[in-house]
Amino acid sequence: MSRDKIIIKGAREHNLKDIDVELPREKLIVMTGLSGSGKSSLAFDTIYADGQRRYVESLSSYARQFLGQMDKPDVDSIEGLSPAISIDQKTTSRNPRSTVGTVTEIYDYLRLLYARIGIPHCPICGREIHQQTVDQMVDAILKLPQGARFQVLAPVVRGRKGTHVKEFDAAARSGFARVRVDGNMYELDEEIKLEKNIKHTIEIVVDRLVISEDVRSRLADSLETALGLTGSIVTVDVIGGEEMTFSQNYACPEHGVSVEELAPRMFSFNNPFGACETCTGLGTFMRVDPELILPHKNLSIRQGAIKASGWYYAAGSIGEMYYKGLGQKYGFTLDTPIKEMSKEAVQALLYGTKGEKLTLYRETDSGTGRYTTDFEGIVNNLERRFRETSSEWTKDEIAGFMTGVECPDCHGDRLKKTSLAVTVGGINISRFTQMSVKEELAFLDGIALTEREHLIGDRILKEIRERLGFLQSVGLEYLTLARNAQTLSGGESQRIRLATQIGSYLVGVLYILDEPSIGLHQRDNDKLIATLKRLRDLGNTLIVVEHDEDTMRAADYVVDIGPGAGVHGGELVACGTVEDIMAEPRSITGQYLSGKKKIRVPEKRRSGTGGRLRIVGANQNNLKDITVEFPLGVMTCVTGVSGSGKSSLVNDILYKKLAADLNGAKLRPGSFQEIEGMEQIDKVIGIDQSPIGRTPRSNPATYTGVFTDIRNLYAQTTDAKMRGYNSGRFSFNVKGGRCEACEGDGIIKIEMHFLPDIYVPCEVCKGRRYNRETLEVKYKDKNIYDVLDMTAEEAVVFFENIPRIKRKIQTLVDVGLGYIKLGQSATTLSGGEAQRVKLALELARVSTGKTVYILDEPTTGLHTADVHKLIKVLQKLVDAGNTVIVIEHNLDIIKVSDHIIDLGPEGGNAGGEIVATGTPEQVAANPHSYTGQYLKPMLAKK
Repeated sequence: MSRDKIIIKGAREHNLKDIDVELPREKLIVMTGLSGSGKSSLAFDTIYADGQRRYVESLSSYARQFLGQMDKPDVDSIEGLSPAISIDQKTTSRNPRSTVGTVTEIYDYLRLLYARIGIPHCPICGREIHQQTVDQMVDAILKLPQGARFQVLAPVVRGRKGTHVKEFDAAARSGFARVRVDGNMYELDEEIKLEKNIKHTIEIVVDRLVISEDVRSRLADSLETALGLTGSIVTVDVIGGEEMTFSQNYACPEHGVSVEELAPRMFSFNNPFGACETCTGLGTFMRVDPELILPHKNLSIRQGAIKASGWYYAAGSIGEMYYKGLGQKYGFTLDTPIKEMSKEAVQALLYGTKGEKLTLYRETDSGTGRYTTDFEGIVNNLERRFRETSSEWTKDEIAGFMTGVECPDCHGDRLKKTSLAVTVGGINISRFTQMSVKEELAFLDGIALTEREHLIGDRILKEIRERLGFLQSVGLEYLTLARNAQTLSGGESQRIRLATQIGSYLVGVLYILDEPSIGLHQRDNDKLIATLKRLRDLGNTLIVVEHDEDTMRAADYVVDIGPGAGVHGGELVACGTVEDIMAEPRSITGQYLSGKKKIRVPEKRRSGTGGRLRIVGANQNNLKDITVEFPLGVMTCVTGVSGSGKSSLVNDILYKKLAADLNGAKLRPGSFQEIEGMEQIDKVIGIDQSPIGRTPRSNPATYTGVFTDIRNLYAQTTDAKMRGYNSGRFSFNVKGGRCEACEGDGIIKIEMHFLPDIYVPCEVCKGRRYNRETLEVKYKDKNIYDVLDMTAEEAVVFFENIPRIKRKIQTLVDVGLGYIKLGQSATTLSGGEAQRVKLALELARVSTGKTVYILDEPTTGLHTADVHKLIKVLQKLVDAGNTVIVIEHNLDIIKVSDHIIDLGPEGGNAGGEIVATGTPEQVAANPHSYTGQYLKPMLAKK
């Protein structure tokens, strides 16, 4: 077996055409080719999948039942394969509790650091607190009023799983009679059964006392007994009052606030011992948002100003009766715009009359009825219904009017006040995690510690510094450890995982990466490439699926798959050095690398319609109260280094505001003062990077809506009318026309227990999804399954006489997806393909010439040839009078735009300002713009 090569023979996964390829080990290998050409099928679905399968099969059958079984890829043989690790673009975590700190495990080291060398303070007065003696505990308890009754408890078990039989026996043998378990009191002479897998807290009742003049001596003895049982902690349960916890370790002498012995779990927001009790460690609450209930304050109630489930205005409704009653009390009518109502009236409308009765009048057959009632307010009503309803539909409806608000107790810091009162270097753990990685490294370099703290903390600090350094090395120095992992882009989460792998110092591993350069400014690309080379130099093999030219030129070996996409690809076009790729005439990648093909700079820039969208006072996230103008009728690129504020400006403010006002979306825009010029446009269309579907039933035809038109067409055929079939008959998602043996899937899953599950074509329909009667209905000699099995290119010709269907399918061809089948499962689409299906859906909608299209890095997953096609589509939109706004790092898109807004100068706190605006030529001439520096040579290649 080869030790210096990975030898793949007969790879046929997806569209791969029985290819053979040899890859050198311990090298940086780039796999490239058009989107959909088969490079991911080779890298992930063949090489990585077989590496994982072999590892799982090396385990015992007992262990394998706990691991997902993997199919054997369609390949004859792979030799020289190392253990494989995939670092793809999947979001790191969907858990709202996950942060950058927890995902990278840096937070675990921070918790250890604060537990070992942290200095506790009183959360009330801020003074340092020290160990507490028994005398101090007695003095604090004796401040209770005379006659107060209390129990002295010894918490021998705190939040530990188990039945704890030994603890109960030991307490009974020591002469104690009672014990409190999870808040409930038990006699020790009775049998106490606890659930083994649930965490329990057990407190032995040491003594029950009453405050009096002669209690001091007995109280001191009881406290010493309790402290002897626990080691350092005692709880005093005051009957009818608040519990008091004392520690021999730390307590504030003035306020009596005690802090238990510092432990890592005290600083975990995922552990009840550290998490804020009010928000359970989330830092936020979901609350009904008044801005979503009253989004249009220039409208009146009669005009539909109130957007809330159950509170929409309707003549003769109970809601109208309440509105009239409120109007009579607070001096407004149903035709008064919300913005002209008094503050008290709006407050009462939203939060109720707070105990004051409201007089209501209702017309009945017998006359006008008069009622007096309380009014709880729309916000309170929605929140109560959300809590009380058992209907998921109602919950979802009301959830649309809710947003996350900061926890009033921890103010978003997630931890208890006692945990936040512990500092290292003068700051608490939450404040540290809210700094950027760059600021954290600077802070650690300047931290002043005592000799004892150095002895304890140096090893921990070394680990923290190293991991922060790895994040910096992959261009993520602008991130904060407190940032929610859900908000990270695919590129950011992938680079975080890459940084974690560097820290593991593994050798002899096969790493497979999926476009790690996504979302990275050209300035930071060199850092990423240096990181990849560092992993290689440790003795690992790297296979990087990538379109970036700099990465290709830095690679040791390049594999070009193609020549086209889909059925036109799947071949090994060329492999070797970059020069070898450029020398191959069939290689489209080589033609763009050599300059034979290029995306040309336009001869002149558009000036637009003269209109402007003007955002005034944008200060969302790191934006520094900036005012920005977006010219209408042109293509605008918003650029800047990663973390400079592009998404905050375009996605959080501009898109959400336009979508809420023009499209009626339930979105709350980011923080800004006002947006001028919205009257000049009629709608906004946003195209982000979310997937088009997570199940095999979703496909391009269903997603773009063209399948509905196709089903309607089949329902209008003579055969269908004679049989009485409607369009539902041609759906594979509902009973009637589909094959019931496979429920319209076309395949049946057979569980193989310790072997991978097998998917076989349905024996009844032979994979055609429909029953025999449905398939007998034909249009132009093709049944409904035949249409789903067509490529977009074939379907455009087939439906050329049906303009409504042809127009929608043509957009798939226009964005470079002519090779995909209409019924292709959404789960088999690559990231670039899925995004272009979304783009095709939006392009298929009729344009009015006053539409704003907002795209977030549409070049994700696109080869330069596909970017060329994308540019033509976007230019066509602008030529029709529309406005296109693109967040982008790709220099080919930037150089063909009409206007650039460059943010920066850096990421995170050092960003959020406008560095340069104007045409690409004007930005390239700006010495302060990083984007301009990289754009300048591109413009020179006209």
